[in-house]
Amino acid sequence: MKKRTDESLHISQLEGYEYEHYLAWIKNNRDKAYSLNKNNRPVKKPLVMTNRAKRLFNTNYVINIIFFIITAILFVSLLRDYIAILLMIIVLGILYYLQPLTMALATLVMEPIEKKINMGFYVSAQKKIKTREDLKVVGITGSFGKTSTKFIVGAILEEKFNVLNTPESYNTPMGLSKVINNELSSEHEVFIAEMGAKKIGEIREVAQLAQPQIGVLTSIGPVHLETFKNIDNILKTKYELIEELPTDGIAIFNYDNEYIKKLADKTFKEKILYGMENTENLDIYADDIEVSELGSRFTLKDKEGNSVRCKTKLLGKHNIYNILAGACVGKALGLTFEEIARGIDRIEPIPHRLNIINPGTGIIVIDDAFNSNPIGSKAALEVISQFKEGKKIIVTPGMIELGEIEESANREFGVNIGKVCDYVILVGEKRTRPIYEGLMETNYNKSNIFTVNNLDEATVQIAKIAKPKDVVLFENDLPDNYSE
Repeated sequence: MKKRTDESLHISQLEGYEYEHYLAWIKNNRDKAYSLNKNNRPVKKPLVMTNRAKRLFNTNYVINIIFFIITAILFVSLLRDYIAILLMIIVLGILYYLQPLTMALATLVMEPIEKKINMGFYVSAQKKIKTREDLKVVGITGSFGKTSTKFIVGAILEEKFNVLNTPESYNTPMGLSKVINNELSSEHEVFIAEMGAKKIGEIREVAQLAQPQIGVLTSIGPVHLETFKNIDNILKTKYELIEELPTDGIAIFNYDNEYIKKLADKTFKEKILYGMENTENLDIYADDIEVSELGSRFTLKDKEGNSVRCKTKLLGKHNIYNILAGACVGKALGLTFEEIARGIDRIEPIPHRLNIINPGTGIIVIDDAFNSNPIGSKAALEVISQFKEGKKIIVTPGMIELGEIEESANREFGVNIGKVCDYVILVGEKRTRPIYEGLMETNYNKSNIFTVNNLDEATVQIAKIAKPKDVVLFENDLPDNYSE
């Protein structure tokens, strides 16, 4: 029983312990939810028995006990002993089978209790921030690029300040509350807070918690459309960060992004605009850009005439945008261009975000498995196209959480793959069907397309076709709560 309960608890955790999301997952994954077959598939993000997970596990246990006791009392009082015992054994089997639903009920029961507990942590963190008048807080949000930008900003600011970064993808109220309560100390001079959202109001909530004086909008595009429904809702939500800045705050915008440009133009707070296009309108920009398979070189310039030559190990032109955001924050906090350039040189590739792995076989592996979106997938293909030697192989399960445009976006992804890659390994037949259709639009060689069930099978296929100097791109890796 415990293993089956843990499986349901794991999905609830992956769905953010949200009752509606968890119930929707059960509805869309009935075979997986109710299967009695032992699942030996490797788990990418295992269940973590946090205090909240323990409370939910115990609540589910109590619900099962209550159901069993009620039915046992009814059977014993109404039926003969041996029939009652037989039926009670059947009830145990039914409860075992229905663990996904009892976990849903436990999640619903615990929602108001958890909200009260979470609010205590939230208020405590908020008060701690308010007592630190000397602390500079930088808020970063966007449809994509925010985690990379966060670490880039941290690397640059460490040239001058003692910096605390939110780890990994901690970008929710509870994630930020945990970092502030447990890690923020009087020694920290700058706190960098990544801010994520899947619906309107969530950026405002984290901004009111962290109270940033500087806000960065990295990019806006069609991500999480399953929950946002449309791009206008994404615009409203991301702009909540700018609205929550104090009157003397500084708003930093990627002015090359068509959606962000509209938001920047309506902003009357102090703002810094960055990009690479129409440089006469920008405060900070990159010029003389050289992008290769080893990284990038560019000249960092501002409208005052300052300039410095920079180099980075990060791959792809899109990462220069993230670096420009970091340069803007650095300038806002008083760093010189020389200090910013030194910080840029120290930036290390971020795991699973277009970083090169050397497996020692002579085959080049590019790991971009964290997630994927229309802009990010184009950037990844642009990077792999820069490798002049060897065959180009892509392994992908496609893009998710794009709502109504998911199918068309994956079809376009297939078209783009067909222009760059020599071999394609699709993980999962159903979800990757639009990619296959896009490949066919380019008259792609069918014999160079392989469909596998998981990454283990993909690895076997790579071993058959890859040779030294070939390049293998892993583009996206679906989380455990997504399946065929």
